[in-house]
Amino acid sequence: MDEHPAMPRDSFPQELIAFYGLNRLPREGGWYRRTWAGPERPDGRPEGSAIVMLLTAEPGVFSALHRLPTDEIWHFYRGDPLALLLLPGDDRADGAGFARTVVLGPDVLGGQHVQFTVPAGTWMAAEVAAGGSWTLFGCTMAPGFTFADYEHGDAGRLAARFPGEAVRIGALSRA
Repeated sequence: MDEHPAMPRDSFPQELIAFYGLNRLPREGGWYRRTWAGPERPDGRPEGSAIVMLLTAEPGVFSALHRLPTDEIWHFYRGDPLALLLLPGDDRADGAGFARTVVLGPDVLGGQHVQFTVPAGTWMAAEVAAGGSWTLFGCTMAPGFTFADYEHGDAGRLAARFPGEAVRIGALSRA
């Protein structure tokens, strides 16, 4: 039985999963491995943390809408560009602020980023950009990530706040 049924036929992503020892990321989606965690702080969180992560363009393989209480730095490593949907995180009923998409990828002179910081509290989701098949990237946080930090997005609530992005919000959400 295939351990990763939602992988493209190209074997390189499977080789990356094996090489890095990647596992499924609960709720959010994709394959990941923590590569570093700093010393533990008095509150139990690590001083900082880093992960390497892989997404493919296969159905259902994306980083679901979520937000975190501290800034998160995304790093592009290899593969196809990554589309990062960002929604303002304040919960004002008027939906103030604008949704935007940042593209991480190798074409920095064409407007892509090899590194991008998502501000604390921003709703974020990611997928391999249209026409691509896979993306290898990383995320770094200080203080470090804990699963208690992860706030899963509610598609209905976010779509009501950002009706112009309702289709993408639905596509990048999980129950």
